[in-house]
Amino acid sequence: MKICRTIPEFRAAIAEFRKADETVGLVTTMGALHEGHLALMRQAKANHDRVVATIFVNPTQFGEVADLAHYPSDDDRDIGLLDAEGIDAVFLPEVDTIYPDGDETIVETTELANKLHGKVRPGHFRGVATVVTKLFNIAQADAAYFGEKDYQQLQVIKRLVRDLHIPVQIVGVATVREPDGLAMSSRNLRLTPQDRAAAVVLSQSLTEAEALVAQGTTVEELRDAIRTKIKSEPRAILRAVDIAAPGSLSPVSGPVKDPIAIMLSAEFGGILLIDQREISP
Repeated sequence: MKICRTIPEFRAAIAEFRKADETVGLVTTMGALHEGHLALMRQAKANHDRVVATIFVNPTQFGEVADLAHYPSDDDRDIGLLDAEGIDAVFLPEVDTIYPDGDETIVETTELANKLHGKVRPGHFRGVATVVTKLFNIAQADAAYFGEKDYQQLQVIKRLVRDLHIPVQIVGVATVREPDGLAMSSRNLRLTPQDRAAAVVLSQSLTEAEALVAQGTTVEELRDAIRTKIKSEPRAILRAVDIAAPGSLSPVSGPVKDPIAIMLSAEFGGILLIDQREISP
């Protein structure tokens, strides 16, 4: 596996694959890799001749300095995991490589980024959209793979690719979960044992929501039921229960007759976690 620290190194590695007429899949990460990330790698490997990854803790998507400072990082461990998965090249840039001195250009999906979870974390999706656009331009891969757990993020990325005519296919990969149902996340490493046990209430509420939809319910009743379930866990601080149309994230109301997307966010010991599920009646 080629370890690249600069843009020219990463582009040169990918150029070698292109010379051999090989397809390239891309997985962008912030490190602290877990099975969820590796599932993206494996899906990319199944679809492409070569797979490349990036590890970059993007400062512009963090609303709080403390959150950025405490984000877990272990490059040696992550490189070992990528090598074991047979990844062909990894890009580990410094902040000033991605954001050079005087950098002032941003990318923002003005509507999608500022609704739902975007209200909980102002500026978050602008930071995501900007860094992802930069990484797409650097790698120029055939396809890029993202987890469906970050549901709104996935829709933002699909929209920016469409709007900016970026020639990369965006592939969503199903959420990978712990045995008890908790969605895998690098943030889980920061949970205390008590908060880790409590956090499963997010996936439990989604499972209960699925059952309610199957029985017949309204969006309003569903939202109330999810809120009640999460608030029954004393260690959870509910931030948002968003129910919207899949893809467009347009508002929905009344009886659930069409597919819906449910997006949850809650804090456990000051750690913000999210989960999601698309449900069809």
